[in-house]
Amino acid sequence: MPDIVNTHQAEAWNGYEGGHWADNQTRYDAVNSGYNEMLLTAAGIGPQDRVLDVGCGNGQVTRLAARRAGHATGLDLSGPMLARARASAVDEGVGNVAFEQGDAQVFPFPPHAFDVALSRFGIMFFADPVAAFGNIRGALRPGGRLAFLSMRDLGDLGDVFSAVGGGPASTDSGPLSLSDPAVIDRVLTAAGFTDVKAEAVEAEGVWGRDVADATEFIMGWGPVRFALRSASPSTEDRVRESVARALAPHAGPDAVRLRGTARLVTATA
Repeated sequence: MPDIVNTHQAEAWNGYEGGHWADNQTRYDAVNSGYNEMLLTAAGIGPQDRVLDVGCGNGQVTRLAARRAGHATGLDLSGPMLARARASAVDEGVGNVAFEQGDAQVFPFPPHAFDVALSRFGIMFFADPVAAFGNIRGALRPGGRLAFLSMRDLGDLGDVFSAVGGGPASTDSGPLSLSDPAVIDRVLTAAGFTDVKAEAVEAEGVWGRDVADATEFIMGWGPVRFALRSASPSTEDRVRESVARALAPHAGPDAVRLRGTARLVTATA
């Protein structure tokens, strides 16, 4: 893997966090798939376009983009998730796709190699977001398009994090780092993008078959594991009960569904 500067993220996504996402590929896709069509539509992918998917993870969006494009490349820090992405591309017969391991902030992209760059929640964790988006802009041809989703707030996940005992802070490199349209505009403008637009969007995600299934999935999720890293077994049991109570109002006849909120951002290189 080329040089990385987001070392803490690399450790997480090549450790427990990345393994959990890789092992639960279909479940995480069910959580996030409600956003796919709006992201791909905003990206305006043409049949000859070369697409870059930043923070591609298990590669669902990369493969969907490849079906609309001439070629798609997924980039991610996580070795376990990229292994799943490559295997899924083979299983689905998507041949016009490639996956690279690396840090988008410093990855040595060929200049102007892509027509479109997109990301589904893979761009909120850069140590230096202006430098990272500047590097992505350099990978786009002049006039190339950027489209990404970032978290707007916790949505229904706020109930779950309250049950755990807190939630992610809006830091410069955290999951809510690109929740404010003014920050988004400032970062992307400084990185050399124009025509920046940030739209508030929502989508439902499926978190489990029923409350018990969704509770166990969430208890194994990286942010929850981190919050409970020093907890006693009795404390974990109490949190598990609290999470189940928080999920109960969102349970339907076939699934537990939580409303997610996001910013759909577009810009021009």
